[in-house]
Amino acid sequence: MTKSHPNKKGWLFQEFKYLRKNRELLMLAMPGILFELVIKYLPMIGLILAFKYFRYDQGILGSKWVGFKNFEFIFKSQDAWRIIRNTLLYNMSYIVLGTLAALVLSILLYEVSGRMVKMYQTTLFLPYFISLVLVGYITYGFLEHKSGYLNSLLINIGLSPHKWYFETTPWLFILPVVAVWKSVGFSTLIYYAGIVGINTEYYEAAKLDGASRVQMITRITLPLMKPLIIIVFILGLGNIFRGDFGLHYFVPNNVGANLATTDVIDTYVYRALAKLGDINSGAAVGFLQSVVGLITIVTANAAVRRIDKENALF
Repeated sequence: MTKSHPNKKGWLFQEFKYLRKNRELLMLAMPGILFELVIKYLPMIGLILAFKYFRYDQGILGSKWVGFKNFEFIFKSQDAWRIIRNTLLYNMSYIVLGTLAALVLSILLYEVSGRMVKMYQTTLFLPYFISLVLVGYITYGFLEHKSGYLNSLLINIGLSPHKWYFETTPWLFILPVVAVWKSVGFSTLIYYAGIVGINTEYYEAAKLDGASRVQMITRITLPLMKPLIIIVFILGLGNIFRGDFGLHYFVPNNVGANLATTDVIDTYVYRALAKLGDINSGAAVGFLQSVVGLITIVTANAAVRRIDKENALF
């Protein structure tokens, strides 16, 4: 007696049937899909430049393959350790400080009621839209050694002014402050939306039991926000090997005296390749940064998945 096998339809047929069933939604999403394809995926063909000696007369496909030779640019540099160290430490500080600041501000924003909420939201979110070129000018207005606001304040209270752009140590604090001020509004709105989504019955029950505001934050808000915090943190780790070029180039004003503490991979590569004009090494560094970011995300997600599977990103 032969066993009857169920009629198994192919995966492609199932997908086609699903898309046909939801063709209206597909048409609505098509502009966004085309945008991602043209802006994000088609340029990925250029990744092969990282493994080629590109010549304009031969084109991308016709240029000679050189393997991993282009990657030697970053590792053979005498400043390799310094720029890699700066990139990793700065990005980690931005992630940690930005997360803490955004959580505090989102909780405070939730405690505000009425029309003031929209005003605070706009005030916090406004710096996110400001160009880093403009942020550099704003920073210069504060730190300019002759008539800057900060030096004027130091003189008024009887202290000596500083030539901030010719010092190294202050930038270890200036750059994180500027970075958090610039981006905290966006992160705050993400966490604020997560808090708003929490069922208010939890807070009402806690009030009936006599819980204080601090207890409600530590026992209700933060535990329920844990999955969102983990996801945002993991996604932030994806850029840990990619320095913020605008922040580290325009804000310190590209002054050689402070490069010891302000230089990161992106600014170093820009200055080096602006002189050499070697786009092959630039493509190799960009490719390396993307690979390290992918490995970091997968590793962090695996660690979270091992500890708490439900809060993992994938």
